Amino acid sequence: MILTSPFSLAIVAMTALAFLGLPIGHAMIAGSVLYLLLAGLDLATAAEQMLNGMYSNYIILAVPLFVLAAELMNIGSMTERLLRFCDAIVGRFRGGLAQVNVLQSIIFAGMSGSAIADAAGTGKMMQNMMTANGKYRASYAAALTAATAVIGPIIPPSIPMILYALVSDASIGYLFLGGVIPGLLMAAAQMVIVAIGARRENFPVEAPTPLRDLPRITWQALPTLMMPVVLLGGIYSGITTPTEAAAVAAAYALVISVLLYRSVSFRAFYKSVLDSARTSASIGMLIAGALVFNYVVTVENIPDGIKLWLDAWQLSPLAFLILVNILLLLLGCLLEGTTILLVVVPVLIPAAKALGIDLVHFGIVVVVNIMLGLITPPYGLLLFVMTRIANVPLRDIVKDTMPFLFAMIGALALITLLPGLVLWLPRLLGYQG
Repeated sequence: MILTSPFSLAIVAMTALAFLGLPIGHAMIAGSVLYLLLAGLDLATAAEQMLNGMYSNYIILAVPLFVLAAELMNIGSMTERLLRFCDAIVGRFRGGLAQVNVLQSIIFAGMSGSAIADAAGTGKMMQNMMTANGKYRASYAAALTAATAVIGPIIPPSIPMILYALVSDASIGYLFLGGVIPGLLMAAAQMVIVAIGARRENFPVEAPTPLRDLPRITWQALPTLMMPVVLLGGIYSGITTPTEAAAVAAAYALVISVLLYRSVSFRAFYKSVLDSARTSASIGMLIAGALVFNYVVTVENIPDGIKLWLDAWQLSPLAFLILVNILLLLLGCLLEGTTILLVVVPVLIPAAKALGIDLVHFGIVVVVNIMLGLITPPYGLLLFVMTRIANVPLRDIVKDTMPFLFAMIGALALITLLPGLVLWLPRLLGYQG
């Protein structure tokens, strides 16, 4: 690549603008427009790519709807009832509150599709519960909350999987199914680490919930527990598309919180809509920037160049997946996950297809890598979120996060080596890949 070529100058401009503090979506748009200018192409192509990409992809609408559903669950009492149910199930064991943290993330994962929503919602409550009366170190509680939030976008529904489907044309429904077993595998790895830590650090044993109270607690939490059933049942029965299911999820959360639990004020509702709009707008700008930049990448034949380069190395599918894992884990240390998903992954997909790698399996491997990037220093977004919530130094959270990170990398290795862990459930329900 010539250093004075339009593409090289566009990359330099994007990098410089991002380092100067411009949001990465805006930086990608500015760099792409610079490329079009230097290459003598029509500048209006940038607007055309954004408009065609944003308004012709019905799937994108699912993103703000899932974000809104998560916000509505957090302002109501749905989250509190979910935590009481989880505590009744596993809270009686040594380190029980820590196990509750993992269990609630498994259940909450079937509702929000966002790791940040998980950490900011149930994570905030778990942090307070675990640190009350000095039961757990604040840094350990924050590290565990960050690690469990990673499960959110792996077990369906999943906003990152929606974005992957956008750039790969893979089936969202089968991607969702493919994430179930890997998500549960990662949760199991976290529970093992919690159990080991509970013995080593002598974590407290909570007072067990009387068995006679279990039916009442379950009944109170039942509307919340039914949300994943309503959401995923609609998708896999064919009643709703994933986008329509996102709308159903938001409406269901609103109806349960307002009419059944009566726990939402108008002020809280307004704030949740406003926060959802801000989050959706930031994701939307990233998608818009990625659409324009991906056009530039296509014009430059970057995917074909990478495919030829990999062909020269004669990599096997497994060697390619290992290389992708290493690359994405390293990029996750430096870049935000959505940027990796929308800019880097589209370049890798043609090579994966050429090697005969199933796109659903590849998508789950990609999403797991990107989620691990959220707790990988120095740029681990969940680490920063929990630093603010827990008010503890970042270095302490990073230290306590490492055992969970290594355990989940082990789970990632199994997912990479054994495609059946991903593809068994989709194939059971008709996937032909």
